[in-house]
Amino acid sequence: MDDSKIIELFFERSEQAIVELSNKYGSICDKIAYNILNNLQDCEECVNDAYLAVWNTIPPQKPDPLLSYVCRIVRNLSLKKYHENTAKKRNSIYDVALDELADCIPASASVEDELAAKEAAGMINSFLATLDRQSRILFVRRYWHADSIEELAAMFHKSRHYVSVRLSRIRKALKQYLEKEGISV
Repeated sequence: MDDSKIIELFFERSEQAIVELSNKYGSICDKIAYNILNNLQDCEECVNDAYLAVWNTIPPQKPDPLLSYVCRIVRNLSLKKYHENTAKKRNSIYDVALDELADCIPASASVEDELAAKEAAGMINSFLATLDRQSRILFVRRYWHADSIEELAAMFHKSRHYVSVRLSRIRKALKQYLEKEGISV
């Protein structure tokens, strides 16, 4: 079913909207949540909570594209659940991806830091626009979708080593780009 028809169903307050949303994007949502949480029950909970959030925000929202809207909600809920689950312990699945970026992106602690983080996000988007398509996809799949190195290697038909080296070079270039733009790393 077309996204606009699914959104129409939400505006009509038809429960069929959730069914159609799940049929069309459920597997993508599950993958995002599972990559972050590495737990099927938590994954299912976050995806269902995301469907409820979509139900509660459409209307008045009319997201375009719908997929990005739903994925962002799933990711944010999954990260929230992840932080709840790992408040006192580390989870090697997602922490590895975050640790890789730690040298490139400064941590935020104050309001000023939050504003700087928003500025940095804009610069990261500008940096991503300078990359070739494959590098951009690798970066987003690794650090937004939290895909593993093995998954990326299979997706791109490359070796694990190739993917690791490529990501390392992208992070190095990102760090240089941010420093050139005046963001201390």
